[in-house]
Amino acid sequence: MGHLLMIESWVGSMSTLLPQAIRERGDRFSFLTRDLQHYLRAAPNTGHPLLGAANIVAAETNDEVALLPWVRRLHDALEFDGVVSSCDYYLPTVAAVAAELGLPGASREAMAAACDKARTRRICGAAGVPGPEFTLGSDPADLVEAAERIGYPVVVKPVDLCGGMFVRRVHTADELRAAVAEIAGFPVNARGQSRAAQVLVEECLNGPEFSVETVTFGGETAVIGITDKQVIGAPFFIEAGHMFPAALEPDLATRIGDVACAAIAALGLDNTVAHTEIKLTASGPRLVEVNPRPAGNRVTELVRRVTGIDLAAVCADLALGREPELSARPTGVGSAAIAFLVPQESGVLDGITGAQDWPLDPRIVDYDIAMPGKRVEAAHNNNGYLAHVMVVDEKRGAAGDYARTLIDSLRVGYDRVEVSR
Repeated sequence: MGHLLMIESWVGSMSTLLPQAIRERGDRFSFLTRDLQHYLRAAPNTGHPLLGAANIVAAETNDEVALLPWVRRLHDALEFDGVVSSCDYYLPTVAAVAAELGLPGASREAMAAACDKARTRRICGAAGVPGPEFTLGSDPADLVEAAERIGYPVVVKPVDLCGGMFVRRVHTADELRAAVAEIAGFPVNARGQSRAAQVLVEECLNGPEFSVETVTFGGETAVIGITDKQVIGAPFFIEAGHMFPAALEPDLATRIGDVACAAIAALGLDNTVAHTEIKLTASGPRLVEVNPRPAGNRVTELVRRVTGIDLAAVCADLALGREPELSARPTGVGSAAIAFLVPQESGVLDGITGAQDWPLDPRIVDYDIAMPGKRVEAAHNNNGYLAHVMVVDEKRGAAGDYARTLIDSLRVGYDRVEVSR
């Protein structure tokens, strides 16, 4: 039985899936956090899965220099076999701790580069991985000059945030300056970590978006499959749904997968589950970003329902140095999809109707709907959904449209609508 040290976590689906996968493998984990209340607030009425840890230990996880000797002493007492996290903000720390303790994992340099969007751009660009033209900076005048060279519209994004936060398409110099100022006004992330001052300004890639779910072990990367991503909400980029596997011709799927594998190789990632986003443009697949952890937004669950491969469990296996089992098995499911209800208005929710028949639908395997009284903000990123529904279908390519039809049938009422000024 392996003993994992889990350093922080997301509070969404992976905060359930990863602890569950560890337990189902017959392993155990100790949970290290700087703020246990961060997780308890996310699940105030139920026992949070992270509370199933063998040990819960408080430490300042945002100070890597101080944390490393402290964790070494903890390791002497509790004897860990691996280190893991599902939260992007702590993946470089996980790699540093693994190196410090001589445990399996991706290298510190590779993980740090993959978690920094600017470093990913530079490294992958130098390696010939197709991506957008870009520039990096903090001075608005310099960024406006670069945007004029690249050509509007351009995409403005922070180098070190997740969930689509502060990512937007801009069409003018004034819009660009406003976007840069908005990012600068968010100097500390949700975990209390100071953020980088620089932002990326990139060529706007046009075309459908996909993500490639991969596992790299012993220097070899296996493509588990490709997910179709529905992105809405211009000028923002909000994920409104996913379907696995994407309905692609084999040759095109191979080309998309090859770009993801090239990016992973360029970064030097190993012993890693990765979720790499790709845009299929008129000139071919081009890299958006590499996320060196299992996919969020329940994509990992879609993969499991179709292939039988549990990427959360694979993530734990890699952290323990085990060779992962990646053979797909028959599940009777040809496609699985999730769709999200994205709020278009701000206000206080009165209720959501239209789901009365969902409990009777055998194709629906999971759903959740916000309760009346919830304060709602019009969505600018992936952090404020009002509902989701997950469906499966025996036919390949069929689940996505059905999930979207179900979400589109919902009606949202507000007790009070608030107008943003």
